[in-house]
Amino acid sequence: MDIFSDLIMGLSIAITPINLLYLLIGAAIGMIVGVIPGFGPSAGLAILLPMTFGMDPIGAIMMLAAIYYGAMYGGTITSILLNTPGESATVASTFDGFPLAKNGRAGPALVMQAVASFVGGTVGVILITLLAPMFAQVSRSFGPPEYFLLALMGMLTLIVMIGENWRLGIVSALIGFALGTVGVDLETGQGRYTFGSAELIGGIYFIPIAIGLFGLGELFYAFYQGLHRTGTGGIVNYDNEERFWPTRLDWMSTRMTMARQSVLGFVVGVIPGAGATIASLMAYSTERSLSKNPENFGKGEMAGLVAPETANNAASSGAMIPLLTLGIPGSASTAVLLAAFLLWGLRPGPLFMEQNPELAWGLIASMYLGNMALLAISIFAIPLFVQIIKVPYRILGPTVVVVCALGTFSVNASFVELYIMFAAGIAGFFMRLYGFSAAALVLALVLGPLAEEALRQTLAISRGSFAIFVERPASLWIIAVTVVLVVCLPLLNRFGAKAQAARKSGV
Repeated sequence: MDIFSDLIMGLSIAITPINLLYLLIGAAIGMIVGVIPGFGPSAGLAILLPMTFGMDPIGAIMMLAAIYYGAMYGGTITSILLNTPGESATVASTFDGFPLAKNGRAGPALVMQAVASFVGGTVGVILITLLAPMFAQVSRSFGPPEYFLLALMGMLTLIVMIGENWRLGIVSALIGFALGTVGVDLETGQGRYTFGSAELIGGIYFIPIAIGLFGLGELFYAFYQGLHRTGTGGIVNYDNEERFWPTRLDWMSTRMTMARQSVLGFVVGVIPGAGATIASLMAYSTERSLSKNPENFGKGEMAGLVAPETANNAASSGAMIPLLTLGIPGSASTAVLLAAFLLWGLRPGPLFMEQNPELAWGLIASMYLGNMALLAISIFAIPLFVQIIKVPYRILGPTVVVVCALGTFSVNASFVELYIMFAAGIAGFFMRLYGFSAAALVLALVLGPLAEEALRQTLAISRGSFAIFVERPASLWIIAVTVVLVVCLPLLNRFGAKAQAARKSGV
């Protein structure tokens, strides 16, 4: 496979006027989604997914992917100006981002976070270009047993990453699996949990559940925290700063930080279940340990902002490899992206890049362009995003509810799905309140039917024997990797938690 010629082919698809327009729209929307505190890429993708119906699949996937990695850029703006992370992956960016702003360096901090995000994202895409074909080549020998084990690995790693609430994570996943069984069993023709409703014969649609859990659930939780009553006071005013652009020392002192954390973030991102949050916390901790002046971290050290920003964007790129080549979503955001692929009849996996080269390479090429667009937007549209931050939740909240309702109803014009969406929103609020995992539920809802189908095919091949899972070399490798991840991921999670605790205690 000639990677360079495939990339050129993908670039020719990505730069068509209509696809380029969709890409720019997605990048801008992703930035806005990231700027809104309490939201994140999963909520934005879930809400906006219905709006892509009727679009060309390539343009729609490019736009949704741009929303996904664009939210990583936008989430840091509130981390720097408000000390409020736009989403979990930018928590570590508050450690030194807000102190930089309080020290009168909000402008340089905003520019450096944009450059760090660009470097991390671009390095990640370069590594995708080089490694994705290799992953696809290796996974071509996979059959139904391997697909079942991969789906199981994706679920187990995410549940383990939940940490102390792993029991609630398992319950959340079981609820997702149960919802995935609703509908007609295609093998027996019998209805399962339809309760006589014709609306449920085809199963529970993914979109109303995702919009409810991530869109309304996050909104209701924000109301519960009182964000609709609080203003946006305390925002740092960077307009009166003497210097907006970073100094030469800022660039020189962080160049190796960007290089190191791009690789670290990408590696962590490839691991299903790890994600950008763990990558950013690990990057902050490792950079602090490597620094000649670790005592400056937490007080406005530029490397303390650049490290997590580089890592979380590289991780968001890395997460695309298991999604495209194995069909495993390693996070809630990539689960929504997987659902988008399935909606258009596309099945990510070992043969995806061979059977759909235009879409696969068009998406990869678009990520190069998307990162360049986001760099420009991040720097030159900062005043616009500051105004978005100032929009009070009492105005933003009702707008989100209307968008969620319209997005859900526009898919199938079904009032039942509208009721499901509102019920999922209420459930999402209580799940967030009591420590259940909406991400585990969504992943189980997406992966459950795929795992069930693969398990049935496996048992049909083996005539009911489970020994097939240990008789195939590829299956044994997947089992071994799963065991390693289940053992190591809690250590990574604890490592990140210690980094955050150490920062809060000033150690």
